[in-house]
Amino acid sequence: MSQEEPEKIVWQGKFVTAKIRGKWEYVSRSRGIRAAVILAIDEEDHVILVEQYRVPLGRTCIELPAGLIGDGDHDEDDETAAARELEEETGYRAARMDVLGEFWSSPGMVTESYSLLRAHGLTKVGPGGGTDSEDITVHRVPLAGITQAVADWRAAGFAIDTKMLLLMAPDLLGAARK
Repeated sequence: MSQEEPEKIVWQGKFVTAKIRGKWEYVSRSRGIRAAVILAIDEEDHVILVEQYRVPLGRTCIELPAGLIGDGDHDEDDETAAARELEEETGYRAARMDVLGEFWSSPGMVTESYSLLRAHGLTKVGPGGGTDSEDITVHRVPLAGITQAVADWRAAGFAIDTKMLLLMAPDLLGAARK
């Protein structure tokens, strides 16, 4: 397929646009907004995770905290958005946010990218739980037990966000070498 083929919009909603280019069908965010995903590990090597119901999956999902960059403030930078979302979703405030890079969530189907940020110097300042339209449960899980925690959530019927592989990589790579 040539990259020169024109992109055609098939349908556009408030948040999502369905497109075709040649034989490829894919979606993008309608406003071009990206997301910030936060890797928050505290001083005791516990990772802060969120649990929330995801309508497209029809079930609850375990995820890294995340949110839209520039949602309401189009001049917002990655670090500001990540700090805002971390506190809103989890009740933790970070002393510092480091951008680890831009990543694409499912490049064969979605144009959406996200910035991965590492939160440092965490302080619990509130309950978390998200905004009034969200119903988020916060989990603080020892990194050493993350693979078992994911297995337990999976057995209980939870969906597991692919970004959780980041935390499970040492165990998965070790198992692959055996």
